[in-house]
Order: sequence, then structure tokens, then C-alpha cells
Amino acid sequence: MHWRSKLLHSRTHTPKDFRSLTVPVYRGSTVLFDQAADIVDDWRQRTHGYTYGLYGSPTVLELGARIAEIEGAHHCFVVPGGQAAIATTYLAFCKAGSHCLLPWSAYGSNQEMAAGLMKGLGIEVEAYDPLIGAGIERMIRPNTALVWTESPGSVTMEIQDVPAIVAAAKARGVPVALDNTYAAGVLFDAFQHGVDVSVQAVTKYIGGHSDILLGSVSVASAPLYERVGSAWAQLGMAVSPDDASLALRGLQTLGVRLERLESSALAVATWLKARPEVESVLHPALPECPGHECWKRDFTGSASVFSFVFRPQVPSARIASFVDALTLFAKGFSWGGTASLVMVYPTLKRPDRDFGGRLVRLNIGLEEPEDLIQDLDRALESLR
Repeated sequence: MHWRSKLLHSRTHTPKDFRSLTVPVYRGSTVLFDQAADIVDDWRQRTHGYTYGLYGSPTVLELGARIAEIEGAHHCFVVPGGQAAIATTYLAFCKAGSHCLLPWSAYGSNQEMAAGLMKGLGIEVEAYDPLIGAGIERMIRPNTALVWTESPGSVTMEIQDVPAIVAAAKARGVPVALDNTYAAGVLFDAFQHGVDVSVQAVTKYIGGHSDILLGSVSVASAPLYERVGSAWAQLGMAVSPDDASLALRGLQTLGVRLERLESSALAVATWLKARPEVESVLHPALPECPGHECWKRDFTGSASVFSFVFRPQVPSARIASFVDALTLFAKGFSWGGTASLVMVYPTLKRPDRDFGGRLVRLNIGLEEPEDLIQDLDRALESLR
């Protein structure tokens, strides 16, 4: 062959059967077939083998398989982010004319999708009290296609009675989806508690280092695999094998990180609870957190993120000054990584409570908790 052709059709020169502790990064869009009779275009890699890179390389599928294994799921689809996981779930179960239930404590982007894209598609998403429990049965309609749960809730940390909600929904034949990001798929056993679909922002605890954007959609059964998989494939939810490789790395240290983050977050939350400037600390493991009894019953641990509310005597205008006085807590969205973060919510309200701009959320990282406490102490003193 001419050397230009050899550039494209060179034989393999490296020895085979290289073995490593890490999963190789397989990049590629085009999948090769041995013969014309083998050519097929199907997203079901389990039964049809590899057909096209859009449906996942071995690196991506290994990540999905490992998440499914720790969650106890039938299958896990890996998607480009947590919001992509939410969108895939909506579009797998809802169509024009459908009714859906969403707790008012849900992740902000889920609420925005409900009021934006879903509404535009003719899908009605109705908000409900996250602490409603079995009472959700009264809100289920003949056209209810999906019930969302998120426990604890975003920012305000309400723990839902997921088993009671599941029982009420199953009695009416309605599937239940859970945003299980806080529990990293392991601190709350979604499928043991009857959930049909468990989604995560893999960006958070599984990724663990604030350097990737990924999501997951895990399903409980073969019929749900077909239903969600069809939507997933049509939406073109391609994932970078490089990001999947970083998430596979994160999985290896997830256990030790969660253990450390739990103990540090509890130390900081307990210290804040005793401060005179603080009205309440919204941490699932503390008795004053809404739904704490459900947390004790259903969870095997807590994680790194929680919120606290200043007393009314602290003017909301001073909260930003407190946040700016912090030096170890970086200001930024997201959580679940190695670094501590702070976020203030000056306009956050719930139907049952106006926080008056006095709510602050913390993500506790891997710093020494004593150093974080000293940083908070200095910032609180600056309010005086």
C-alpha cells in the first residue's frame, strides 16, 4: 500500500491482553461489523452488541453497570448531566395531556423544566407538599403519568415518606421517580423502597471532584428498561468516555468520601445549631429537620450538604456580608466535591414559609472540620 493508505489501514503492532486495574477509555463513534449480515442499528447493547458510539462505548457502559450494581437496579443509563436525567424521565412517561406531580422542594432546574418545556408540550406538572406522604393519593388523577420525589428536598432538606408515596401511587398504577442524588444511590435504597426510576446527578458524589458533568437514570425492571431506553436513545444522550472514566475513578473512593463528609458535616451542623445567630439548621440527621423520622427509618447515613437559617434579628441585607467574609468556603453552585461551598438564597420561598432571605446552604468538603468552624466563626463575628 501507499504510505497514505497505511496511515489509515495499519495492522496492530502492540501486544494483546494488557490487563489493568482501571477501565480503559474507549473513544469512538463508528462501530465496525465483521460482515454485512451483522449490521444492525439498535440501542440495546446488552442483546445486540455494539452498534454505534452514541449508545455508549465499553467505558460508558461499565459506568452504568457499576451504578446499577450498587443501586440494585435492573439497568442504568448514563446521560450528560443531572438535568438530562430529569428530562429523559419526563419524556419517557409523559405526553401531551399528561398530569405529573412534583414536590415544591424539588431541584430548581426540575421546577423550571416543569414550568417551561413540559408546559409547552402540554404536560401539566402540579406542585405538592413534600411532607404529604400517603395523602398524595388525593392528588392523583386518571391522567397522572408520573410522581416525582426528591428526598431530602433541594435547599430546604425536607425528608419525604417515599414508601407511603410509592404505595399510594402503585395502587393507582402510577410510576414513581426519585431524585436520589443526595444519597449517591447508596444511602437510600430506592428500589428496595419500591421506586421505579432513580436519577442522579453523577456530577455530585460519584464524580466527587467537581470536574465532570454526568447523570444517571436507573430503572427497576425490564419493561421500564424498554420504556426509558427508547426515550433515551431518541434524545441522543451521548456521553464522553473520558468523563465516564473520571466517574469510574470517583466510584472507587465514594465509600471513604461519604464517610468523611458525613462526619464533618454533622460536626459543622451541630456547632452551628448552638450559635445564637442561627434560628434553625436543616440537616436530615438533626431532629428539627422536616421529616427527620423518615430519615431515621429509611436512610443509612447523611451526606455533605445542609442549610441553616439566621434569626430574624440578623438583617437579610447582612447575609451577603457573612458569605463574603468566608475564606475556606468558595461561592459556587453544585455540591458533593472535595471543596466546601456556600450559597445564599435571598429570594427563596416555600408555600408554607418565607425565609426572608436568611437561608444559607453549605456543602462541606474534605477540609478539617475545625478549620471550617473557625472560618464560620470569624464570619459570624463579623456580623456584630
